[in-house]
Amino acid sequence: MNSKRLERQPKYLRSDLVPAATASRVQISRRRSNRMVLNASVALSGEDRLKCQFSMPAKATNLNRHGAVVRLSRDLVVGSVIFVRNQRNVQVSARVVSVLTATKGNSTYGIEFVDHDERAHTFWGITFPPGA
Repeated sequence: MNSKRLERQPKYLRSDLVPAATASRVQISRRRSNRMVLNASVALSGEDRLKCQFSMPAKATNLNRHGAVVRLSRDLVVGSVIFVRNQRNVQVSARVVSVLTATKGNSTYGIEFVDHDERAHTFWGITFPPGA
């Protein structure tokens, strides 16, 4: 695409302005593993948007082999890394990949495990069906 044509496009159509962490609807629909509509109690820790350290209980839902959706009462930054600890006391690092909802007092985030080792692979303690 030539630069003159790129400059005339509205900003919302310019692919060079889309952040790397933002996934298109096509990318979202192509999951690496199927989601399981299950709830799990976890502990989350890390640093919030205000650079304050936190450690608190949270709920994880829509579990998959590579991450989950988590709900907590902290404002997190997309791209930041947090720690997730399950009830078996296994801890893994996870990256915040999206803000799904943000309401007064509670936010819901999509997270993905940073490492793809055995701890991450067995973190939820369940076997997932093959990816779509």
